[in-house]
Amino acid sequence: MRRFLLLQARNPGDGARADEHAAFAARLGVPPAAITSVDLLREPLHAGLLEGHAALLVGGAGEYGVVDPVPPVRRFIDFLAEVAESGFPVFASCFGFQALVVGLGGEVRPDPDRAEVGTYPLRLTEAGAADPLFGELPRSFLAQLGHQDRATRLPAGVVHLAASDRAPYQALRLPGRPVYATQFHPELTDRDNRARFLRYMATYGRLFGEAAARERLDSHRPSPEANRLLARFAALFLGDGEGGAGGAD
Repeated sequence: MRRFLLLQARNPGDGARADEHAAFAARLGVPPAAITSVDLLREPLHAGLLEGHAALLVGGAGEYGVVDPVPPVRRFIDFLAEVAESGFPVFASCFGFQALVVGLGGEVRPDPDRAEVGTYPLRLTEAGAADPLFGELPRSFLAQLGHQDRATRLPAGVVHLAASDRAPYQALRLPGRPVYATQFHPELTDRDNRARFLRYMATYGRLFGEAAARERLDSHRPSPEANRLLARFAALFLGDGEGGAGGAD
């Protein structure tokens, strides 16, 4: 059975930890037992963790971010960049996308005025339309998002794949390596994202105001094309499930 390693930054008692694990398993089409979760805030990160796993996954982070990161997150940023540059398969979303941007030399800044929480239309860049993974998406597609910080500069040498009106950097890949990262959440359906929104409703009420937060909650829409990305990533780049992968040119 093909196995995956999922790095998580969630506080004890945060129900999003189990929900995230289940969402990745569902979108990859594997049983939950095929995904090993590691608490990056409390467990040491080292290359040995990758052994026996076909790919490294990263999702959201609840209360943590890459702007002025706490020491465990700083160590995670460095670890993720090292893994990505080694060519080991990686698919990172949201917090993972921002961590890879910073780890490879790009920039992420707080921008609550451009926060994207809910379902939003995204569009492919020309490079995205030509990409072996993203090229299967329509030129405009819906995706689930949940972030306040955003990338303001991508690292040198990465390929820019997708954009939105509020945040122009929505996805990237490393040329020649099976490494992808998305600001949006391909692992979350509209129902998953709505449930997560409800978990953090108090936070969003303070950020947007209660009425605006309720409008965002009720605006979630299905994102079937984006939700197929993870299974397609596995099919394209993870071979027969024994680990390793081909390039991503």
